[in-house]
Amino acid sequence: MLFGTIVGSLADKQGRKRACVTYCITYILSCITKHSPQYKVLMIGRVLGGIATSLLFSAFESWLVAEHNKRGFDQQWLSLTFSKAIFLGNGLVAILAGLFGNLLVDTLSLGPVAPFDAASCFLAIGMAIILSSWSENYGDPSESKDLLTQFRGAAVAIASDEKIALLGAIQSLFEGSMYTFVFLWTPALSPNDEEIPHGFIFATFMLASMLGSSLASRLMARTSPRVESYMQIVFVISSASLLLPIITTFLVAPSKVRGGSISLAGCIQVLGFCTFEACVGIFWPSIMKMRSQYIPEEARSTIMNFFRIPLNIFVCIVLYNVDAFPITVMFGMCSIFLFVASILQRRLMVISDKPKAESWISVKERDTEAEALNI
Repeated sequence: MLFGTIVGSLADKQGRKRACVTYCITYILSCITKHSPQYKVLMIGRVLGGIATSLLFSAFESWLVAEHNKRGFDQQWLSLTFSKAIFLGNGLVAILAGLFGNLLVDTLSLGPVAPFDAASCFLAIGMAIILSSWSENYGDPSESKDLLTQFRGAAVAIASDEKIALLGAIQSLFEGSMYTFVFLWTPALSPNDEEIPHGFIFATFMLASMLGSSLASRLMARTSPRVESYMQIVFVISSASLLLPIITTFLVAPSKVRGGSISLAGCIQVLGFCTFEACVGIFWPSIMKMRSQYIPEEARSTIMNFFRIPLNIFVCIVLYNVDAFPITVMFGMCSIFLFVASILQRRLMVISDKPKAESWISVKERDTEAEALNI
């Protein structure tokens, strides 16, 4: 939250390609720190990892959108690129990376740090590709604008444009619920220390996410329904899916046996969690599409990192108080947030339709005036 926001905003001024290279370097350094048993060194690694994560979620997308527009490509291609990135990157590659990491640690017995070393190698390859084949692009390269002016400009853009503010709120609510879910699904499925197949369940989640991103690509390829329209339904479905842990506590008798295999309630919850992951798969390319439409190019990275400030605060508060509330309360809170996101999405759809309606009225008025002049 602290360092990532500043570094992410520098991408607009110093260059998105340079920011992507910085991501590779900082994450390689973060991986190297894992070899140290010293807490201070590991904490430095987490700071570097936080900076890199902010760059990952802003600089790459900003570079892509700017380069896409600069080359005059069809806007529809951008939607396809986003959906393929989620399908391959967040889905298929995530599964393969998990299996590869498991191979390094268990099969080859290279130790728990081996996956970080492998990640460093892939990051180095990625950095070489960026340096050799990418062109540089900027948001606002004006020398007169310092960092504080950039922040002020981004804040003004968010405050003055309701669509940007709504988009930021929707993103924070959904991602906050998603990251909370990441920490809650394991204890939810094994309340009595049941032996659950974590790797298999995680792979199933990733498969559901891949199916969701594939569905998103089909939806975005059509002119109707629009992204702003179908995302309302996605948020409502995701909200309902996270209510299952609460519903099962009332409908299914809890097991008192310690250990054992996954319970009936756990199996029902897995179905709901897979539905939620499918919604996550739809969410990522769809939110990227909306960001490309509504966020101004000159401060894209800065605004996108502004969105992550409330997200990081929310996740920190949740994790700090995770033992203070039952899991059902936490899931209920996430479900409420997702339902609020659907309401805000409805508002965004209504606002995004207004300019079209207003422009249609102005055209009609112009035609009427032209007819009057002809008469």
